[in-house]
Amino acid sequence: MFNGFSQSVMGASHEKTGLVCQDSSAFKVADNYAIAVVADGHGSKKHFRSHIGSKYAVESTIEAIDRFYEDADEFEANFPKNHKMILRNIEKQIIANWNTKVSKHLEENPVTPEERSKFTDEEFEKIQPESYYGSTLIAAIAGREFTFGVQIGDGTLVALFDDGKAVMPMEYNESAPANVTASICNSNAATMFSSFYTDKKKVIAMFASTDGLYTSFGSEYDFLDYHTIITSQLTNLEKFKQVIVNNLTKRSRFGTEDDISLACVFDEDLLNDSISLIRQRVEENKQEAADRKAETLRKQV
Repeated sequence: MFNGFSQSVMGASHEKTGLVCQDSSAFKVADNYAIAVVADGHGSKKHFRSHIGSKYAVESTIEAIDRFYEDADEFEANFPKNHKMILRNIEKQIIANWNTKVSKHLEENPVTPEERSKFTDEEFEKIQPESYYGSTLIAAIAGREFTFGVQIGDGTLVALFDDGKAVMPMEYNESAPANVTASICNSNAATMFSSFYTDKKKVIAMFASTDGLYTSFGSEYDFLDYHTIITSQLTNLEKFKQVIVNNLTKRSRFGTEDDISLACVFDEDLLNDSISLIRQRVEENKQEAADRKAETLRKQV
């Protein structure tokens, strides 16, 4: 049985300047699958509705997965044989959903004089309407027999499989040209996704997070160890929910000052069966961290 949580906290810098939180996050647990999804609206001037765009990115992804899972048995029978093609179709469906939502919102809510006042006429005419809503997207999906994820733009997906080790399984996609941010608003967005699929391992927990979380850590080791610690605490989810809000808020205030979103889905039965292994991994990670610190100090002498 799957369970999960999602949380978005406003960045300290946004609180200071009066900006809205541009992140969005959600999770969904259905009969045959669970999804954790986050999105980070772009902060630059031309993406002035990105907080809406990130909300639509999250909604569009859940709606796309719902559609593909309408016949769960057929979907799960076909996916292992054709996962590359099906992943591309899922990504295209997400983009189509998002564009539909953005078009409808823009039709019902034309650009206001206040929004336009920040640009010269020449500047504004160069902006594609979809760019007003630009956002990243990361989604982690656990099915009955396999696990997969999709991503466009920055942010991170972390998975703990049944060996108890936290990993980042997503392959980096270099399809974005230099100086072009991969975004759901790009005209070629469907070609800019990264993805992963596996049916070789059982997943204990998966996490999707916006880049504000990763950049609050000093190293990738620390970032992955953090997810192992979180997983070890998911056996008491209700108590943990307030802990994670406080922790993410602290990480924003004393770290990057950026918005932070974290969403998670996990297999409760597998977690309970593996909790001793997870706690062992936590202790091993602490020792490895101490060893790395000692080695760094040794080299400085």
